[in-house]
Amino acid sequence: MQGYLTRLAWTDAAIVVASIALAQFVRFGAGSALEPVAATKTPIIIVSVALGICWLLALRAFHTLDRRIAGSGSQEYSRVVSACLSVFGVLAMIDLLFRLNIARGFLALALPIGTIGLVLARWGWRQRLGNQRLKKKNLENVLIVGNLGSAVPLMERLIKEPTLGYGVVGICLPTHSGSRETVAVGDARVPVFGTFDDVSTSVVRSGATTVAVTSAEALGHAAMQALSWDLEGLDVDMVVSPGVTDVAGPRVMVRPVAGLPLLHIDKPRYDGANRFRKAAVDRLGSAAILAVLAPVFVAVAVAIKLDSKGPVFYRATRVGINNTPFLMWKFRSMVQDADSQKSHLKAQNEGAGVLFKMRNDPRVTRVGTFIRRYSIDELPQLLNVLGGTMSLVGPRPPLPDEVEKYDGRVARRMLVKPGMTGLWQVSGRSDLSWEESVRLDLSYVENWSIMQDALILWKTVKAVVAKDGAY
Repeated sequence: MQGYLTRLAWTDAAIVVASIALAQFVRFGAGSALEPVAATKTPIIIVSVALGICWLLALRAFHTLDRRIAGSGSQEYSRVVSACLSVFGVLAMIDLLFRLNIARGFLALALPIGTIGLVLARWGWRQRLGNQRLKKKNLENVLIVGNLGSAVPLMERLIKEPTLGYGVVGICLPTHSGSRETVAVGDARVPVFGTFDDVSTSVVRSGATTVAVTSAEALGHAAMQALSWDLEGLDVDMVVSPGVTDVAGPRVMVRPVAGLPLLHIDKPRYDGANRFRKAAVDRLGSAAILAVLAPVFVAVAVAIKLDSKGPVFYRATRVGINNTPFLMWKFRSMVQDADSQKSHLKAQNEGAGVLFKMRNDPRVTRVGTFIRRYSIDELPQLLNVLGGTMSLVGPRPPLPDEVEKYDGRVARRMLVKPGMTGLWQVSGRSDLSWEESVRLDLSYVENWSIMQDALILWKTVKAVVAKDGAY
């Protein structure tokens, strides 16, 4: 991981230098290094060098190379953008207060070029890192400390998703767990390195770079403190699992009370300013996309009419926010009497849980096969988004007979509008199990935010182009 961070640092430096040099060339032309700018008549080359140094220092000040967030999520991009905006914001205030009159055209070019370049470079490195992690490379070696009840779910998740950046190298169990040598986690066998009293020596023996404690209550306060002290000299990170799942960072805050760190988990926020901003983005975004895709709508409509008898659009009843039914627009991808044939095909259902799905559904037309493969049949749902019954991003819109079978836990997915895309769309679509689909929907409902929506929309393009799980 240290090599990856070193390459990131050099890439940051190269992009900052290149963006400043390009801005200087465009604004002042070639051979302008000694041209005086600002009220102090300082040569532009000195201004450029000072800007570059401040920019790189800002990136370090915002901990953009923190190994805990590198390649792991949106926080990495957020820190890079915040660092860029901060350095130019401070520079603008200094320029205004002291009336330096620094060339604004030069700065107006350098900021967007550099910021976009840095974000794109991080994205490119993250793709490479993700591919390496799929091959079990560049992983943090994690030693799990806890009883089987709390440790196995964490190990299952980490082993199943190596892109999270952790490779499980072993586990330390309570003293009363016997003399077993390995623990079965799915198809894998995780070695047991000892008991809670052997964590420090187990770190050295296993080559762990991270210790994950899943049973803090079993260790006790004194043992937890002693363990953190022991790990200080081993250059090993220590993380503690709080025992809650699918709770995003913005809802979690650590509050020290009487010397004890208490994990405060905020309530999910479904109303207020967030909902207003989401509605505004939905309406404006859907209107803009509809305007751009108007030629595609015309071409698909013509193809559907020429391919088979029936209407261009198919309007199906779905259940929306607060269990309110609505008619969802889609391009017709099946024969005209597809719904009446569904009862004869139940024995061939390949869907998970209460979902009905068939990989080779005989009701799908030739044009329908194509538009389903690339999710073109779902584009008319933009009309639902524009009308307010759906959102660009949200849980999958369910059928009424599906909702009737929901239990109290699953019913929470109806607290927000269903979406054209969502976590289910970018995580496997029809290939997901029912339990995983529910987990993703509930995770979205509990933690949704504008930034999360933006990332899901970005990932949806990749999922659609790759045709992952579409049939």
